[in-house]
Amino acid sequence: MNTTNRLWHVVAAVGLALLAAMLTTFYVSNYKRNVQHDEAKVTVLVASKDIPVDTTGAEILSRNFLTKVSVVRRQVVPGAISSPEQLRNLIATQPVYAGEQVTRKRFGTPAERGVRAQITGKQRAIEIDGDAHQLLAGTLRVGDHVDVVATWDADDIYASPGALGRGGKISRVVLRNLLVMAAPSTPAKAGGIAPTTGIAVQLRLTDAESQRMEWIKANSANWRLLIRPPADSANSPRWYDNAQTLLKDGVGMR
Repeated sequence: MNTTNRLWHVVAAVGLALLAAMLTTFYVSNYKRNVQHDEAKVTVLVASKDIPVDTTGAEILSRNFLTKVSVVRRQVVPGAISSPEQLRNLIATQPVYAGEQVTRKRFGTPAERGVRAQITGKQRAIEIDGDAHQLLAGTLRVGDHVDVVATWDADDIYASPGALGRGGKISRVVLRNLLVMAAPSTPAKAGGIAPTTGIAVQLRLTDAESQRMEWIKANSANWRLLIRPPADSANSPRWYDNAQTLLKDGVGMR
């Protein structure tokens, strides 16, 4: 091997050594930076108390469900929220327990919760079947509020002479201001004729109101929904009608 070749070999070896030293220095420096970054303190939001399923973001903000805690960066849970405002328009789809970091994956939009996001406390959701005329199919819309008017035979209840209603059939509004959660669709025509049965509506009512609705469904000769005005709705005094009240209505006493 001549002198020139030996010189190039030495230069190449020195160059590779310098490159290795530079790469090692870069790796060590980068590693230190990553370690320092991971060990840096950051502020996260944790649940100050248990957050039940279906708790709205607005409730979480107003009722102080969140508190700030300082942790090292490497302990931050993936998906952790950085601001309470990120939850304002969301709703808890999974429980969050006190002390847990609050993450976006435990929350969703109200639409994701469906019916469950629209009922609280004593409220219940019920699906009621009927014909197209009873349920105002094609007219009723989600978000409407309805009353239920019904007629039934009161003979068994008011059998004694002079009792309230004096027997016979009675009609009255039995339920008021129920929210329509799912409206019946317009019946599809088959052979040019629209079916009037096999239709259902989903309503929000209380547990006590559900008992009335169940009784009406089982015992009423006729019942139907009434759409309330979208604004400034009012109620007439509670009363009932039967043959006697209708006969006397508007007739002066003699």
